[in-house]
Amino acid sequence: MRMFVAVRPAQEVLDDLDQFLEPRRAADHDLRWTDPDQWHLTLAFLPQVHEDRLDELVERLGDAARKQPPFQLRVRGGGAFPHAARAKVLWMGVPDDAGAVLGRLATRSRHAAVASGSVVDGSRFHPHLTVARVPRGTEATRWLRILESYDGPTWTALQLKLVESHLGEGRHRRARHEVRATLPLGRAAECS
Repeated sequence: MRMFVAVRPAQEVLDDLDQFLEPRRAADHDLRWTDPDQWHLTLAFLPQVHEDRLDELVERLGDAARKQPPFQLRVRGGGAFPHAARAKVLWMGVPDDAGAVLGRLATRSRHAAVASGSVVDGSRFHPHLTVARVPRGTEATRWLRILESYDGPTWTALQLKLVESHLGEGRHRRARHEVRATLPLGRAAECS
């Protein structure tokens, strides 16, 4: 199974970002905008999880989630990977304080995955929410100016999601995401 661990913004946050991007989507036909239903902040990408290790993975991720109390978060600003001059991905960011908390959660999630026998892909963690993909690297400075102007509403992150990604099974032959586990953070775990 191809999976990832993520924090999903609250629905009102997704709606606000969607409204911000809506008038901009028709401005550049080279961009492939991601579906708002799939927006998330990835903490760990697991390209191959064996079914027989899933229960242990969920248990270890649950332990990692309980170590982090719920926290305030918002989507603010944006950027491009690998850089503005040859962008392949446009993304929205988070403020530095929330990024530090997400970084700790990412480390714990990655350790939990490795301890359960899963391989973790990716290098240095950079908290972001992907909003568009560019089929070929292109100059994106004007898009960065637009994305940098966004400052979304605050929400309280209460849980992590373990999501299975089914490539090519979604709308427009993109990935379909299936939540396999919801893992409450800190005190939120005690209330569930």
